[in-house]
Amino acid sequence: MNRQHFTRRGALGLLAQALSVAGLTATALPAIAQDVYPSKPIRIIVPFSPGGGGDAVVRFMSDKLGERLKTQIIVENRPGASGFIGAQAVATAPPDGYTLLMGFDGGIVVAPNILKAPFNPITDFEPITKLNDATLILVAHPGAQLRNVNDIVAAAKAKPGALQFTSSGQGSTPHLAGELLALRTGIKMTHIPYKGGGQAVTDVVAGQVPLFFTVVPTVAAYIKQDRLVAVAVTSSRRSPSLPDVPTIAELGVPDFSVSSWYGILAPAKTPKAIVNRLQQEIAAVLAMPEIREKYVNSAFDPVASTPEEFAAQIKADYARWGQVVRDANLKE
Repeated sequence: MNRQHFTRRGALGLLAQALSVAGLTATALPAIAQDVYPSKPIRIIVPFSPGGGGDAVVRFMSDKLGERLKTQIIVENRPGASGFIGAQAVATAPPDGYTLLMGFDGGIVVAPNILKAPFNPITDFEPITKLNDATLILVAHPGAQLRNVNDIVAAAKAKPGALQFTSSGQGSTPHLAGELLALRTGIKMTHIPYKGGGQAVTDVVAGQVPLFFTVVPTVAAYIKQDRLVAVAVTSSRRSPSLPDVPTIAELGVPDFSVSSWYGILAPAKTPKAIVNRLQQEIAAVLAMPEIREKYVNSAFDPVASTPEEFAAQIKADYARWGQVVRDANLKE
């Protein structure tokens, strides 16, 4: 008998025997690999340009998360196509927990109802946790004389379709908030899409567009300087950072509640053990007082939902915004 063959066979036999003694089988080997996760840096892809609110949401907590996981967290910006470029990169990545997405409602549940997405928002991702809710606000240029919802309704009905509003982009949650307001009040407004909140707020402050739906941090400074009028927030309750600004529901529009969210997702079929580990560590980071303070000071409400809760919200929001898109007859 060949000695090399004997040695190899003997080694395999000893390994099988050792596994048997330990109560392990070949199917247990993936679990062993998960126990050492992570063993290399983790990338979080952000579908925004650097410096924006969505980018800050991840960078607020990435260093602390890296410390807890004992690995480097690399934040990689891949903006474009309503968030589809970054999302597709994650949807097609290996499901090993090393490529994650900082998803946002506009790119995951809103835009795919209007635009042809290169991924399925329900089946191509493994939701890990929602990071935060972000209050949206409706602001107006002071010269437009649109101080409340009644002013907006009157102006829109006087010249149907002439009243314009803007947002950070076609198919964004702020865009759909404007369409929902028009549906709930029976008016017609014209949406002027921008490729981001920065240019949009510049033009609204300059008076080129009278109304703007956006997240609070984008316009907070302009409101304090009286360069924009805070008409109302779109959430079900007032924003702690702007307690004197009413909700749209308070101004007489029933069943109106819209907020934006950001969350972490992995490619579909990422092992459950990895998903749970990431959720637990992110939740621990979000509970840190210094991290919570960063979020709250930027008008973000930190949230650490379970994977199941986050998945349920994604499905519900996708269905809800799909109905709004159909009711408003929005098309690509």
